[in-house]
Formats: sequence, structure tokens, C-alpha cells
Amino acid sequence: MLTLQTIKESKILAATQGGSVMQIVEEKSGLSQTEFTKALAELWQFCYLNMSDLHEHTVEFGKLSYFESVKKGCVALRAATGKLYVAISDPFDDDLHDWAAARVKESFDFALCHKDDIAALLKKNEENMLAMDGMVEQQNNSGKNLESIEELSFVKINADSSQVVKLVNSTLYDALKTKVSDIHLEADANGLVIKYRLDGVLDIVTQVQGVEVAEQVISRIKIMAELDIAERRVPQDGRFKVSIQNREVDFRVSIMPSIYGEDAVLRILDRSTISEVVKELRLEQLGFDAVTVKHIRKMVLEPYGMVLVTGPTGSGKTTTLYAAISETNNGKDKIITIEDPVEYQLPGVLQIPVNEKKGLTFARGLRSILRHDPDKIMVGEIRDAETAQIAIQSALTGHLVFTTVHANNVFDVISRFTHMGVDSYSFVSAMNGIISQRLVRLNCKECAIEYLPDEEALSDSKLDKANLNDFKFKKGQGCGKCRGTGYKGRRAIAEILDLNDEIRELIVSKAPIREVKEAATRAGTRYLRQVAIDLVKAGETTLQEINRVTFVD
Repeated sequence: MLTLQTIKESKILAATQGGSVMQIVEEKSGLSQTEFTKALAELWQFCYLNMSDLHEHTVEFGKLSYFESVKKGCVALRAATGKLYVAISDPFDDDLHDWAAARVKESFDFALCHKDDIAALLKKNEENMLAMDGMVEQQNNSGKNLESIEELSFVKINADSSQVVKLVNSTLYDALKTKVSDIHLEADANGLVIKYRLDGVLDIVTQVQGVEVAEQVISRIKIMAELDIAERRVPQDGRFKVSIQNREVDFRVSIMPSIYGEDAVLRILDRSTISEVVKELRLEQLGFDAVTVKHIRKMVLEPYGMVLVTGPTGSGKTTTLYAAISETNNGKDKIITIEDPVEYQLPGVLQIPVNEKKGLTFARGLRSILRHDPDKIMVGEIRDAETAQIAIQSALTGHLVFTTVHANNVFDVISRFTHMGVDSYSFVSAMNGIISQRLVRLNCKECAIEYLPDEEALSDSKLDKANLNDFKFKKGQGCGKCRGTGYKGRRAIAEILDLNDEIRELIVSKAPIREVKEAATRAGTRYLRQVAIDLVKAGETTLQEINRVTFVD
């Protein structure tokens, strides 16, 4: 319980033993983070704001600058009604109260938030403030001032005098700290929209006004990736490196012409961080359930044959194969991979990058690999009939082949190989099994609460309200830990097709896919939707999330 007596005792302890009054009060109250902040706000008669509330207000860095807000741990906010608040996390800090009263030249009320929520809000605005600082001062910038990036740091970015360089560098810096997978720079009629892909979902970070500025930003990216800045009519691909906190990070760049100019997508490859994880990567770490892990292990421990993983871009196919290789790499087998590109380094594995410009395609590289006496081969992706034929023949001649292909589910793979001209008998003879997987965002453990979906959500998900006794519905409200999204982290889900004799005979006889599915169901195949529903039932994710990544049956 939080009472005035608790606060009085905490102040005495802080004065006699040292420490923060706020921390002592929170520990003595025995309340959760949210309950404590609410109770404290009520006791002080302050407005309480959670992370969702903060996003509904407009940040007023004109009243308290970004750097002052970071230093003091507070932020000025404008409500939709026009009222001004100064959000703080420690009502016992009288010096902060006096400083804010003297600094803000407008009538305001204090609002109370948890310190983590204020920190998350400031972190989300950091990139925008660094980028826009000095934008008015330098609207014209020439390519000759665009020096190459050597190191990214908060201090260096803030000190940079070029508004375009500052915008690009601060975007890279914030994206790396946020651990996003991709940065999207999209030109529109008014300027540039910057988006991050975090946990597989795109989110708008900021918008930069000015068509000229947008063009300069894309030109800056081109120079960093050593692309042709004069060519704006055709797609271009490149890459560059930056250094942050004494580690190198690679960026793959794709430039695409659009009706408003050019768009850029930057894929982040932080090899130094991920490679350490890959060394000890195991299938359980990807989030697969025990039954799925057992099935995959059975397939990858076979002496020969093909293990094929399918799914859309960004569904974790390559990571699953890396985990399979890592588990089976005992140092006694020759393991060779051919990838486009080699994303992460695997110890004790010969990894070959595809180089289309030099004529090193998947097919040509795979033919060369077979002359290099391999035991296990990983083909990053089967894109054409020639690669498919060679991979199948490799699996039939005593090699264990790991590979991926783009398809929606395990049954679409059969049609995909048929269209590539692969003989059905060779296909079923080579295949150990097919895995189709997706990545599902998980509810944030810090802010997830129980709830009951409305009838429309249940109907859209094809769930009967009368059969929900085993369900423990939960969803995240949004907090500082999850940047207000309600989700934090992802896990892999999969459906696996084990090719038994009945399924092999159906595929060879070109039976309808419906019959193959019925045979797979009898053999115990659990489909992606079923696995996803089980996660909702356990309260690990939401109906909205599984509807985003799986088809509603």
C-alpha cells in the first residue's frame, strides 16, 4: 500500500542511509510498476500518463529542448485540448519542479509517468530531433561535402554541421539501437517518409518535408554505397559499412525509382553480434515447440536427402537452416554453403557468396561445390529449374542438402517444383521433409493484460464464442519496454510435411492437393493456423497477430 506514512518513512531512510526517496517508496509499496505510478499520481493529484497516453500527446521540444529533456528525465507534452503538461517520473525532486517552472514560459500542469516510459518516448524521438536540428539553416548541400562515415555516435552526429549527413547518420544510429531489420526511405509528394521494420512490421518514424532534401538524402545513401548518383531511372543495389561502438555493421542497399523520385531500403546485417549467437544456435532458441524440434532434428540427422524450408521473405528460413547446420556440425563432415549474400559466418563451414556479375550463380556454384567433396550442402535459395535439378540430384547421390524456396505452405512446394520441370519421382525420393514457417510477434510481458475479444474479432478469426473455455486471451497495452507497440520479441511457428509412403505415392500419381492434405492430416501434420491458435490460447500472442501471418481457415 502507498500511504503518506510510507512516504514519510522513506524520506527518513533516504536521509539517514542515503539513496533515492522514489526508489525506497516504490520498494516499500509492494505495488507493480503501473500500480505504483498510478497510486503516486493520485496521491500527488497529478495527471497519470501511460505509454499509450504519451503517444496521444504532441511532444513540445520548443518548450523543453530534446537535450534538456534527456538530461532532466522529463518532457513537455501538448494535449489535444491544447493544455500543456510537463511529464516527470519523480515527484520528490523539488529541484526539477523549480527548474521546469522557471524554464517553461507558459502555464502548465505536471503529469506523472514511469521513468521507463519517458525514456522510451525520448528514445523514439532522438532520431527525429537529431535529423531535423539545423534543417532550416542548410537547405542546400552539395555532394562534395558528403564525406564517408567512419563512426556513428551520439556526440559525432550532434556535432555534424550538414543537415543531410545528420539525417542519414542519426537514422542509422537510431535503427541500430532499436535493433530493427530494415530502414525504408520513401519519397512522396511532400518529401521523405522514414520507416523501420521491427519484428516484421513497418512503423513510420518521421516525415521530412522538402522534395529537395529527399533527393539529397537518397544521393547521400548512393554515395555511401558507391552507386551512380546521376542514374535515377533504373534500380540499383549496393552496400556499405559503418562503425558503431567499435564494431562494424553492414548495410545492404536497394534503390528503386518511383513516381516521386527514388525510394531506398537498407537491410541491416550486424554480423559481429549475430555471429556469436549463431555459433551456439539451436532450434529451441528459435521458439519452435518440442514436437516441431523433434521432427526437424529427425530430418537433418538423416545421412542424405533434402530438407527444404519455405515461407515468405523475412520468415526466418535461413536462420532455421543455420540452426540445423550448427547442431549437426561435429567437425567430421565437409559442410559447404552457397548464399546470396552470406549473412552470418558459421565456424568450420565453407561459405560461398553468389556473384551474378562475375557469373557465379547458384547453379554454377552448386556444380562446383559437388567437385569439392562435400558431405552437407546448403543452397540459400532455389530460384530456377537448373538449380532445382542439381540440388535434387545432389540429394539422390548421397549428399544432405539444406535449401529454401518461396512458397506459402508445404503443399505449394510440390507445385513449385513441378512447374520447374522436376520429375515427381525424383522429388519424392530426394525429399526428407518440408518445413513451412512464420515468425509471430509475442505479447509484451511487462504490459500484457487479459481481455476478451469482441464478436467481430472472433468471427474474423473463425472462432466460436461457445468454445473458448481453454483460451487465455491476452494483449499488450503498450509500455516503455515495447516502445508502445504491445509486442516484444518473436518466435517461429512451423508446419512440417513428413513424406511417408502414402504421400509419396499420391505426389507421384499427381493426385489432387486435397488428397495429399488429407493424407498429411492422417499422418499427424499440424498446420500453421493450428499452431498459431495454440499460442493465442496460451496468451502468448493476439488474434490480430496470427491473422496477419497465417490464413484463416
